[in-house]
Amino acid sequence: MGIARLDLPFERLPAPLPMWHARVDRAQWLAAAGSVAQSGGRLVALWGAEKMGSEELGSDSNFSIRAAYAAERGLYWIELALEGAQAPYPDLAHLFPYAGRMQRAVFDLLGLEAEGAEDRRPWLNHGAWPADWWPLRRTSERAPAPQPLQDYPFVRVEGDGVHEIAVGPVHAGTIEPGHFRFSVVGEKVLRLEERLGYTHKGIERRFLELPALQGHRLAGRVAGDSTVAFAWAWCMALESALGWEVPARAAWLRALLLERERVASHLNDLGFLGNDAALGFGLAQFSRLREDWLRASNEVYGHRLMMDAVVPGGVAADLDTRALERLRRQCDAIEPEVRTLEAIYESHAGLQDRFATTGTVTHELALRLGLIGLAGRASGVGADLRCDQPWPPYAGLQVQRAVQRGGDVAARVAVRFQETFESLRLIRLLCEGLPEGLARIDIAPPTGPAFGAGWVEGWRGEVFVALELGPGGAVQRCHCHDPSWQNWPVLEHAVIGNIVPDFPLINKSFNLDYSGHDL
Repeated sequence: MGIARLDLPFERLPAPLPMWHARVDRAQWLAAAGSVAQSGGRLVALWGAEKMGSEELGSDSNFSIRAAYAAERGLYWIELALEGAQAPYPDLAHLFPYAGRMQRAVFDLLGLEAEGAEDRRPWLNHGAWPADWWPLRRTSERAPAPQPLQDYPFVRVEGDGVHEIAVGPVHAGTIEPGHFRFSVVGEKVLRLEERLGYTHKGIERRFLELPALQGHRLAGRVAGDSTVAFAWAWCMALESALGWEVPARAAWLRALLLERERVASHLNDLGFLGNDAALGFGLAQFSRLREDWLRASNEVYGHRLMMDAVVPGGVAADLDTRALERLRRQCDAIEPEVRTLEAIYESHAGLQDRFATTGTVTHELALRLGLIGLAGRASGVGADLRCDQPWPPYAGLQVQRAVQRGGDVAARVAVRFQETFESLRLIRLLCEGLPEGLARIDIAPPTGPAFGAGWVEGWRGEVFVALELGPGGAVQRCHCHDPSWQNWPVLEHAVIGNIVPDFPLINKSFNLDYSGHDL
């Protein structure tokens, strides 16, 4: 039974994608989650909120828990009002294992607790604030003095010859902080447990202090390698809330930006994956190609990562014929080089020896743990919003999804190559078929309460933004969700049975987000 068959008071959101919203009671909250799980749907995001209105701040009636689900017919945003800040809500981790970390984050930020949850360890709070202080509560105006760092209770593995290896949280190079605790026998990994949240930036609180028409700039800084995806999802949420529809040309130009972002990330990862398997030649060649790609973006858009290019109502700047031809020609120039490198990767015995059967996530495990995005597609989970829920202009582009079933590093590399070639094809189509019209429309500032959602297939996976506007059109709550929330727990399983030296390679084949995971 799908969620659409439940007798819930759904309201269709005015968005380019099929999205519905409903307020439910406790029984309906559990029924909706069970229906989604039973029908093969997935939990997209779970977050908490405190209402802003005429009621006294901190009032018992102001708190709620929300969940967004992906089902065959689209996205469903479910909202459960709580009787008070101390009133628990039903745990969902028994249906969606990755919900556990989301629920722990909700408690750290708002003090809302999941009833019956097995894991109640702090997730985002490393001691930076007291256990009884909640950063997202409106009464928590000033951050207290930092507390002593907490001794996180990692799960211990006992047995003869078992010892622990601690990696991080500080890493070499530019990688952001994250702690990885390995339990090993010799070099064989028995268990990996992650500890993230070392750079909590307060982004979700900062949204509450910004005018609604400026929020896209903050959303675009959730994760630098996904600035287009997050900015587009945020703008989609705002446009959905206000009932605005962007011009066709603007939608095409947004898709052009998104596909260029996808290519840039895949070129980067393919180079570093070669390097992690001792093929420095691969890193050198892909770094060269990526640098050329980023320089072209800087030339055309004024920023290497195309930051602030997506704005409410469309895009910041239109492209003329010369710029479009520049981008199209670059696709023609880069594709044969990438195909040559693909052949080298596939025929290199040493590389394939490191890639094949390493870090395997079976199709069954991927489904059970909710693996999504490119990592999911490498394990046969073919979900891709550009194909499943195509929004303009993807509905007319016939996107070919890249799917492998091996589930190992080799499969994740193959998906990256496939998606690079498909994105190059799409960029050509977007440049050649760009419709006439406006690249942006002016959107008036919101004046009253409204809510909307944005849902975009970024290069890592689906990016989700839930936006709520309060009295006067002020931002009441904005929740940005990175697909790494679903995929970080799966990495712990992918490493089991492999040797410790293969962890950097496995980790890079997922390339999950630290920054977007820690708002």
